[in-house]
Amino acid sequence: MHANIDLSRRAFLATTTAAVGLGRFAVAQGTPPRGSIVRTDVSTLPPYGNGTIPAGIRSRQIANVNGMTVHMLEAGYETPGRPAVLLLHGFPELAYSWRKVMLSLAAAGYHVIAPDQRGYGRTIGWDDSYDVDPDPFRILNMTRDAIGLVYALGHRSVAMVVGHDAGAPVASWAALIRPDIFRSITIMSSPFEGAPSLPFDTASGAPPPRPAITDDELDAELAKLNPPRKYYQNYQRTRGANDDMLHAPQGLHAFFRAYYFYKSADYKGNNPHPLKARTAEEMAQIPTYYVMEKDKGMAATVAPFMPPADYIASCKWLTEPEVDVYAAEYGRTGFTGALQGYRVRRGSDPRSIAEMHTFSGRTIDVPSQYIAGKSDWGVYQTPGAVDKMRSSACTRMVGFHLLDGAGHWVQQEQPERVSALLLQFLRDYAKS
Repeated sequence: MHANIDLSRRAFLATTTAAVGLGRFAVAQGTPPRGSIVRTDVSTLPPYGNGTIPAGIRSRQIANVNGMTVHMLEAGYETPGRPAVLLLHGFPELAYSWRKVMLSLAAAGYHVIAPDQRGYGRTIGWDDSYDVDPDPFRILNMTRDAIGLVYALGHRSVAMVVGHDAGAPVASWAALIRPDIFRSITIMSSPFEGAPSLPFDTASGAPPPRPAITDDELDAELAKLNPPRKYYQNYQRTRGANDDMLHAPQGLHAFFRAYYFYKSADYKGNNPHPLKARTAEEMAQIPTYYVMEKDKGMAATVAPFMPPADYIASCKWLTEPEVDVYAAEYGRTGFTGALQGYRVRRGSDPRSIAEMHTFSGRTIDVPSQYIAGKSDWGVYQTPGAVDKMRSSACTRMVGFHLLDGAGHWVQQEQPERVSALLLQFLRDYAKS
């Protein structure tokens, strides 16, 4: 029986991957050279989540949201007038990644909204060409995506925005720029350092701020190590990153299983701690999913960390059918859209830095909290970021929680504890 299930699973993934390839070819023949606008007819796809989404959570598309049709999961939609909670996922995740915390929030009286963000899943209307101008993935437009969705659903504000991993900077900037809409924030995994600084009082002789080491400069230093290393965010900006992961030799399902295991608390090699500085020698302490071996892509990086069959069979926080959801969705869309944000929202992209300088000196002043797994290297991968977040970037940080038994995927590894922290925070600090 298991063999038949595995065979049908592989057949489904192969079919969806082939279909998206044909679809891209067809679109490319009739579109201008600017790229390929994703316009998938979602009605032709299998139900989102392949039967693994809990009852009480529905899948829905919302048209005309900042130029896109946004696919989202929602709970607590039955009763109008509820205050909203907006959940923004990270990479390589989906709205689906919030399935384990949505119902508890809805039971507490909230309208819970979890979109597939721009570039991900079944949200359509974004360009999936590597060569297209990545401007729509910059932070101000991603903030507009969030505002547009909230407004389209009939809310003037949300009681809380939650961002995990790559969703954390979007949530953080949304709370910084529009505190009237995003009334409180929970930041998960990826600390928010604040807006970049502009030179101050230099006319009176004050020295300009020392520029931080760029990802390119860090990469050059990492390459000199023995063995040579490279920074994963630079890898994710490369043209080949999509094909490396999408066509992983071990197969997409096995890629996701190993990737998720390697960054979880179940991999006992994850023992994160603060780093002294953003130098190659310090950064080399981080596992290879963040500071990669120079000659390897991500598929080869995670392959040795494929967990054994008995672990897979007993893993409750991420079952085989749940891994299939990620493999099927990314097998259809590829990774390029999801990776676009790494090209323009992080690092030292000059246009993004210029955009962010508009808000230099501004802080997140709404109530905030931080949640991450105690085994998550995401907490410390940018040395000093946690301290900046707690001391200056967030002026009302009322909670800082590192959870035992969780690595990077905290809301999936420890959903009950995350739900409890979110609900307590809402009770104490949130305003609708």
